[in-house]
Amino acid sequence: MSDLPITPPANATLATRPRHRLTGPTADTTYAVLRQPEPWLVRLMVLLNVLATFWYFSWLLHPERVGNPFLYGLLLLAEFFNVAQALGFWWTMLSDRPRKTPVPAAHYASVDVFVPRYNEPVDIVEPVIAASVELRGADVTVYLLDDGGSPEFAALARKYGAEYIARDEHDGAKAGNINNALAMTDSDYVLVLDCDHVPHPEFLRRTLGYFADEKLAFVQTPQYYANADRNPVAAAAWAQQALFFGCIARGKSRIGAMFCCGTNVVFRRTALDDVGGFPTHSITEDFELSVIMQERGWHTEYVSEVLVQGLGPEDMASYTSQQLRWARGCLSAVGRVLRAKLPIKIKSQYALSSLHFLTGWTVMIYMSLPVIKLLTGEQPVAASTANTFLVHFAPYFMLSIAIVGIAGGGVYKFSAYALSAASFWIHIAATISVVTRRKGRFVVTPKGGAGQWQPATVWPGLVVCGLLLVVGVRGVLLSQDAATLNNVAFAGLHLVVLGTGMSWALRPRALEERSKAELPTGESRWQSTSGRPGEDQSDPLKELVPAP
Repeated sequence: MSDLPITPPANATLATRPRHRLTGPTADTTYAVLRQPEPWLVRLMVLLNVLATFWYFSWLLHPERVGNPFLYGLLLLAEFFNVAQALGFWWTMLSDRPRKTPVPAAHYASVDVFVPRYNEPVDIVEPVIAASVELRGADVTVYLLDDGGSPEFAALARKYGAEYIARDEHDGAKAGNINNALAMTDSDYVLVLDCDHVPHPEFLRRTLGYFADEKLAFVQTPQYYANADRNPVAAAAWAQQALFFGCIARGKSRIGAMFCCGTNVVFRRTALDDVGGFPTHSITEDFELSVIMQERGWHTEYVSEVLVQGLGPEDMASYTSQQLRWARGCLSAVGRVLRAKLPIKIKSQYALSSLHFLTGWTVMIYMSLPVIKLLTGEQPVAASTANTFLVHFAPYFMLSIAIVGIAGGGVYKFSAYALSAASFWIHIAATISVVTRRKGRFVVTPKGGAGQWQPATVWPGLVVCGLLLVVGVRGVLLSQDAATLNNVAFAGLHLVVLGTGMSWALRPRALEERSKAELPTGESRWQSTSGRPGEDQSDPLKELVPAP
C-alpha cells in the first residue's frame, strides 16, 4: 500500500452542504454487553477438554488402531486440524478479560460517518442515516456513499442533512467507495457503518476515548442482528456472531490481534492515510487492512458493548452469499498473514481466523467415513478396537461442543451448530476458488428473506443427506453387527445435523409467516423484541431508530 495520503479522483462528485454540529443531552443509559462466561468455568472446561483430548488421542495414535491406512490418515488429518483450532480457541478464551471501563474523550473531535450503499433499498438505508445524524459527543458529518448513483438517495441524504457522495467509476467495490470518500473528507476520525446497521446515539462517546492511545488505529464494536428474534436463519447466524464477538473478540483484543470487521468500527484518519486507505484487491478488505495496519505499528481495540443494531441474513440464499464471501476472502488472505511481519502471537491469531474456513473439509471427512464403511467394509480404525472407539471419542466430542456453548454465553445453540455444519460445502467451494485463483467479487448480502423455496442454495447438503439415508438403510438391512450399527448411528447423527441446518431453505412459507407474526404492528425490523442481545435486561437499543 502507498504511504501517501489519498487524493481525490477527478470524477468524484460531492453534494456541497455546510458541516453541521449535532449534539444532545447526555443519556443515562445501560448498555447491552455480550455475556462473558465465569473465568473459573472457562478454566475448568479448558482443563476437562485437555484431559479428554489426551484420553482420545492416546488411544487413537496407538499403532494397533490403524485400520485402512488411507482412511486412518484422513481421520488423523481432520482430527489434528480440529485440535489446532481448539488449542487456539482455548488460548483465546483464557485471554478473555472483563470489559474495559469506557474512557472519556479528551477533546471534542470531528467525525465523518461513512454509510456505503450499493443496491440496498431506501427502507433499509433510511433508519441508518436518521440515527447517524443523531450521534452525540463529536462534530459529526454523515456521508451517504452511494455506489448506485440514485437521485432517490441524494434526496434521502438532503432530508436528514447528510452529505451525498456518488462515483462515476465503481471500481474496488466497498473498499473503493470508502477510499473515494476518504479523499474528499478531512475529519479526525471515520466511523464506517454498513447501510443496514443502525447506531446508538452514544456510540462515539463510548469509543472515542480509547484514541488517547496515539498509536490506536481503530475501535471495533460487535455486530448484533436485531431480527434474530423473528427469523430463525438470522437467529442462528447471530449465535455464530455472538460467539465471535463475545469471548473470541475480547480474547483477541487482549492478545493485541483484534481485526476490523467492516462495520461498526471507528478509525483514526491518520492511520488510514498511513496505509493508503482500504485495500481494493480483496473481498474481505477489512481483514487485510488490519494486517497492514498492525505491520505498520498501529494498535487495535475492541469494545464488547452492543452499540449498533444490524440485520442478519433472513434466508439461506442470503446466508450462503455472506459465508461464501467471508470464506473466500479469509482463505485468500492466508498467504498474506503468513508473510506478515508481526509478532508470532498476533500472526497466530490472524492465521486461526483465516484457517477456520477449512473446517468444512473436516466435516466432509467425518461424513464420508461411515458411508465408506457401510459400502465397502473399510474403516479407519481397526475392527478389533472399533468397539472401544465411542468410549474414547464421546467425552472428547461432547466436551468440545459444551465448551463452545459456554463460550457463547448461552446464545450459541444447536441451530447455530447445525447451520455451520450444513455449510461445509461453502468452505470447500471457497478453497477450490482460492487454489485455482478464480477471481472473486464483492457481493452485498441480500437484505430480507426471499420467501421462496431455495433447494439450490443447499443442494450439496441434500445430496449428502440422500446418500447417508440410502447407505444407512442398506447397512441395517444387510447386517446388525456392532460395527455396522455404530456407523449407521454416525450416519444418522450427520443426517439430523445437516437436515436441521438446511431446513429453512425448504420451508420458506413457515419462515416468512414466523417473521411477520413476531413483528408487532408499527415496530421497526431493527427493534429486538427480546430486549436481550447481551446480559442486561434493560436494552437501550430500542431507541436506536429515531422518528423521521
